[in-house]
Amino acid sequence: MPGTVGRVPTPSAPVPGAPAGSGAGSSGAAAAVLAHPWGGTSLGAPAGWDPAVRAVVDLVLASPVPMALLYGDDLVMLYNDGYAELIGARHPEALGRPAAEVFADVWHEPGAGEVLERAYRRGESFLEREAVLPVDRELVGGEPAVFTRGNSPVRDSAGRIIGVLTVAAQTTQLTRQLQSLSDFAAALSGTLTLDDVARVTLRYAINSFDADRVSFAVDEGGNWRMVRRIRGELLDEADERLPPLWRRAPAESPGPVVVTARSGVPFYTSDGQPLREIAVDRHDQKIRALAALPLRSSVVRGALAVGYQTPHTWSAAERALLAASAELVGQAAERARRFETQHGTAQLLQRSMLPEQLPDLPRLRIAARYDPGVDGNAAGGDFYDAFVLPSGALGVVLGDVAGHDVQAAARMGQVRAALRALALSDPRPDAVLGGLDRLVSSLGVEGGTQELFVTVVFGVVEVDRERITLASAGHPAPLIRRCSPTDEPVAEYVDVPPGAPLGLGCQPRTATVPFRPGDTLLLFSDGVVERRWQDLTAGLDGLAAAVTAAGSGDPRALCAVATAAVPGATEDDVAVLAVEHAVKPSRSARMEVPAEPTAPSRVRHWMTAQLTEWRVPEAVVGAAVLCTSELTTNALLHAGTAARVEIDLSAERLLVSVADSGTRGTVTRAQTDTLSSRGRGLGLIEELSDAWGTDPTVRGSTVWFEILIAAG
Repeated sequence: MPGTVGRVPTPSAPVPGAPAGSGAGSSGAAAAVLAHPWGGTSLGAPAGWDPAVRAVVDLVLASPVPMALLYGDDLVMLYNDGYAELIGARHPEALGRPAAEVFADVWHEPGAGEVLERAYRRGESFLEREAVLPVDRELVGGEPAVFTRGNSPVRDSAGRIIGVLTVAAQTTQLTRQLQSLSDFAAALSGTLTLDDVARVTLRYAINSFDADRVSFAVDEGGNWRMVRRIRGELLDEADERLPPLWRRAPAESPGPVVVTARSGVPFYTSDGQPLREIAVDRHDQKIRALAALPLRSSVVRGALAVGYQTPHTWSAAERALLAASAELVGQAAERARRFETQHGTAQLLQRSMLPEQLPDLPRLRIAARYDPGVDGNAAGGDFYDAFVLPSGALGVVLGDVAGHDVQAAARMGQVRAALRALALSDPRPDAVLGGLDRLVSSLGVEGGTQELFVTVVFGVVEVDRERITLASAGHPAPLIRRCSPTDEPVAEYVDVPPGAPLGLGCQPRTATVPFRPGDTLLLFSDGVVERRWQDLTAGLDGLAAAVTAAGSGDPRALCAVATAAVPGATEDDVAVLAVEHAVKPSRSARMEVPAEPTAPSRVRHWMTAQLTEWRVPEAVVGAAVLCTSELTTNALLHAGTAARVEIDLSAERLLVSVADSGTRGTVTRAQTDTLSSRGRGLGLIEELSDAWGTDPTVRGSTVWFEILIAAG
């Protein structure tokens, strides 16, 4: 039985002294006790047993708990079925023999023979809460079984000590659960969002309680959202990175987890059909025993539930462990709710000041990525932009306004807007940065601060002249990945004069470098390469090496490569902008996907037809359609809104992205069972694609993958 310990069959109580034949209905140790020739031992024949001894023997043989009577100076052993199971191969020879002989191999070790002899000689009762007994039972992996053991002196009718009664209950499972509770607390301390809390909670509860089903519910406005995990549900590492699959429940749902969350009163049932009214599938219908504990949080109402498919008695220890677990979950959920509120406001402010869409040009492919620092509660000052100039050239910029607060984000918005206005008037990079320097100086005087620190790099990409002109104001030098048709890729930093940061009398100078078909320009903030306790040169070298080794020069893939190039966490924001000069113009198409059950099927048919028309290799078509179907399903399940599928085909690769515009935690009204299985998830994308990633956007998020196409 999951979660129970020390349970053994209960034999029918024998009558000591009765003929052996009368014990025909007994089994195991009880039958052996009846048949044993006790007359040849210090205990003597059963007919002459003292009434007190007879009562103790009756107790031992009738008990389902492992018990043994050790009688006389030599501590002759008499025990029940539970104890026989506990000592394993030492039974049945142990019956009627002195304990020192039965356990000769360990008798003189601390906590073994001395404990029993002390109880017998001195009449001292002894309770050992965590004992590793000299028994043959071990857990999987060689871990010794742990017991709670009690030893009490046994007296005859005259009050004389004539033996020791020992009782043992295995507590290995409880010991492991307590250790797991400590690990659980450590894991929860690293969670930031309710998705994180749910993921950690489900994994812990299903393993620690050896449960068949666990669920977690939190309030969501006037309703509830719930997530569950079933024993045997296979989730690989990629699936674990997906948001949990939440389901919505009405405010007055009769489900135990919602009732408990609403009332704050724990719920326990040992045998029944607790999920009958809300069962969504056979897994819920099979649950017979269920415990639901409220989260006890002042900010978040919710509950944690653990269930079994067989009857289950909830012991006091298990109830205490469940209550402690729910307390930890409540604290983590409260932190997560506060974080999500602050983080959502800050990120909405941050991203609303970034371009929602980048230019779509025939020979230039553009992508960008922004990731907040470790403290995602604050808006940062990193920014990027790309826009078409009156001459037809492309202006690109990436900058960093010092600070991680609303004021930094506001200044970032001012600098970005001013830069675009200056560039549209006079696109020369040195002129643009010179004008920005005067603006930043003015903002510093206006704000009465000399701490306004802004770095920026601005460039003009001229496709027809195959060149880039760049200027920098204290910003890291851009990187260009060069990849001619005949040479291996190589990444090199542009030798652009750095200049001083804006507002400090910046006198920028320009550098013009070739930008040929196959090349990709990468602008990045210092959060990409700077790490605490690490030399900056190491970060720059790591970025160049990662970009050189990238499978292609596709901008979206290079943004993902760049943000992961330098190991270790950064406390700064990260912004990357990449521009590829395509060898040939790419072909693209998009499809708006409605939030309904037939959507994945429609996407599969549309993509198959489109890629077949473009004469994409059949193997690539099959892999791309399968991956896109999975991503579409996940987007609909987690966003609950329409999604957008975009495909972009160049000579060397196929790029597919699926974007949603909703928030995580809600699901489509459609019956999710009609959508494809979630079990495969991103594992398929990792297996079938050459690169993939996720990009947060101003609204929602985008998941993309890239499949390289061999030259034909």
